[in-house]
Amino acid sequence: MHHAIARVTATAAALELIARLRQQHGPLMFFQSGGCCDGSTPMCYLAGEFNISDTDVYLGNLDGAPFYMGFEQFEYWAHTQLIIDVVSGNGGMFSLDNGTGQRFLTRSRLFSDEELGLLPSAERGARGA
Repeated sequence: MHHAIARVTATAAALELIARLRQQHGPLMFFQSGGCCDGSTPMCYLAGEFNISDTDVYLGNLDGAPFYMGFEQFEYWAHTQLIIDVVSGNGGMFSLDNGTGQRFLTRSRLFSDEELGLLPSAERGARGA
């Protein structure tokens, strides 16, 4: 039995920062803003603080925090697994990781052909809270 392949996943360090931010702020969500390359920055918001449009794609969740991306960008990333990590530095101006001394970073790897066959189809628009 195959387990589902995740389109987005997080390192232990990222999960730790997510847990810390959730303790401070409450439920979280992520949006992968501009930049369709390795090393771009996902933005972390309070759940519901960022309006998801019908064209945005839900990729999965990181320890309960839903992760979205714009559709045009998703077309570029469709064959790629996003791995959310943490590095030293300041997050984006409106991102909740700003001020922690750490920031989220998107790394990526290409899916294998077998993994691509196992991927669930992407869903557009906001998912139930």
